[in-house]
Amino acid sequence: MEDRFKGILLTRDENKVMSVNVTELSLDDLMEGDVVVEVEWTTINYKDGLAITGKGPVVRRWPMVPGIDCAGTVVSSENERFKAGDKVILNGFGVGEVHTGTYAAYVRLKGDWLIPMPQGMTGRSAMAIGTAGYTAMLSVMALERHGITPGRGPVVVTGANGGVGTVAIAVLGKLGYEVIASTGRTEEADFLKSLGASEVIHRDELSGPAKPLAKERWAGAVDAVGSHTLANVLSMTSYGGAVTACGLAQGMDLPTSVAPFILRGVSLLGIDSVMAPLALRQEAWSRLVTDLDLDKLEALSTEIGFDGIIDAAHQIIDGKVRGRVVVDMKKANA
Repeated sequence: MEDRFKGILLTRDENKVMSVNVTELSLDDLMEGDVVVEVEWTTINYKDGLAITGKGPVVRRWPMVPGIDCAGTVVSSENERFKAGDKVILNGFGVGEVHTGTYAAYVRLKGDWLIPMPQGMTGRSAMAIGTAGYTAMLSVMALERHGITPGRGPVVVTGANGGVGTVAIAVLGKLGYEVIASTGRTEEADFLKSLGASEVIHRDELSGPAKPLAKERWAGAVDAVGSHTLANVLSMTSYGGAVTACGLAQGMDLPTSVAPFILRGVSLLGIDSVMAPLALRQEAWSRLVTDLDLDKLEALSTEIGFDGIIDAAHQIIDGKVRGRVVVDMKKANA
């Protein structure tokens, strides 16, 4: 293991002006943990974009190495669950927010935050899925638990071209659901239909102020957008349907009424990918091996090296990223 290694560091001055720099780090710069992992693959999630651009209050401790997930190899371990050489996945638990993150050659973590690499999955495919794809799987599982089966009716996916949206469409499509994709980039309709969408609508249909109730259009929804979009989705959900809330791309507010809940029995299901219990995490990652077509995963993924992380973070906030961005850290630190 190298004494000094490359990483991205976010700092803030006395006027709370943030700086983003590629720098050399050592283990002494990383926070405490009982497992050291060599980061081989990571990814760019919307939350990573918010952190690096400063467009959202993601980072709550300074200075901070950003990056909320990774796949890699254990270098050293004082945790009985893992030993040197084990392949592992990390996502969530405040890494890259309050605990030094994964945009560096090495990361030191609590072993209880890690899961073993599922059989049939590689580090690259794990990060092509990443926190966004894992969040999509948690959303699908929540709809299933609520009884939203393919026979109940269509499922709408908002933010359809994003990381959560593309994986949600691919998983739902493979499971036999009729999927309606909502996007601001309707020129990508053929791509979304190749993933599994049967219909593509423009996000403008859902982005304005919502009526308390509107015509029933779908039995379920995976919403990564929030605000007026989520309010409209709720107002158009059929009787007894369910909507998962897992993002805030449009905003954190929810300008709706109680009408969908008390007049149609609609359920709003919160999806927390950060602190989800270990058993639920392992189930979600295992399901992704079987319920996500790896060929489609390849189609929705773009690969970059370490040096492309900062630019990609800005692009994802600007809405210029389609699907998932995978980072090969070996390219970075050669």
